[in-house]
Amino acid sequence: MEEFKTIDELISLKGKSALITGAAAGIGAAIAHRFAEAGADLELVDIDMEGLKLQKKELEKYKVKVNLHRVDLSKRDEVISLWKNLPRAPDILVNNAGIYIFKDFLEVDEQFLDKILEVNLKSVFWMCQEMIRRREKEGGVIINVASIEAILPFATGLIHYDISKMGVIALTRALAREYGKIGFRVNALIPGGIETKGVKKLKKEAAVKLRINMIKTAINFKNRLPLGRFGEPDEVARIALVLASDISSYMTGAMVAVDGGFLSS
Repeated sequence: MEEFKTIDELISLKGKSALITGAAAGIGAAIAHRFAEAGADLELVDIDMEGLKLQKKELEKYKVKVNLHRVDLSKRDEVISLWKNLPRAPDILVNNAGIYIFKDFLEVDEQFLDKILEVNLKSVFWMCQEMIRRREKEGGVIINVASIEAILPFATGLIHYDISKMGVIALTRALAREYGKIGFRVNALIPGGIETKGVKKLKKEAAVKLRINMIKTAINFKNRLPLGRFGEPDEVARIALVLASDISSYMTGAMVAVDGGFLSS
């Protein structure tokens, strides 16, 4: 019989380290705060070093180690260099970074598509590969952040984004199948309708420039939400903590939606 653990023991990440990409703002920053609160040391990755420095200052209250890494995830050599320079392979990997840019399908060119796939999908592939290669004997936890858009496309102008995030889901499930028996748990976190700074900026831009289609999409999206409101980054971060901790010890290959009920409506 498995040893009984208290809730405090199950949720704790003390003695563990976590690498989080896209950690300078939004969902990634929120995850960093919840993981630090749970006791994890952090390796924070983003292309925005100033944003990372701000997060590190805010994380000081948790008394955990925080290392910052400026990495362009669209470049595989920078991803490899990141892993070579880590003090040790992290116990937990959160692939959160992504590019969310609207562009009409017929206007997408090769350079644009390559950039989207490099950041949103291929970097996740390389990060997972490095994680498993370096922790093949210990196992670990991988959380890949996808999107409800991949499962149920709603907004126009995001076909490139949709296919990149569906690839993340396929990668997650395949890794869970192949590496579960050597100690890896790999799950997909699927947020939707989250009020990040990026989303707020898009809303403001749509209002100022009177982009009627975007405004209409936002209104229709909100009206479809069973909870009747958009979510906060921390509401996603709380579930990321569940997936990272022993509370979810029997979960792998799962697609966990944090979307206010959008996918069920």
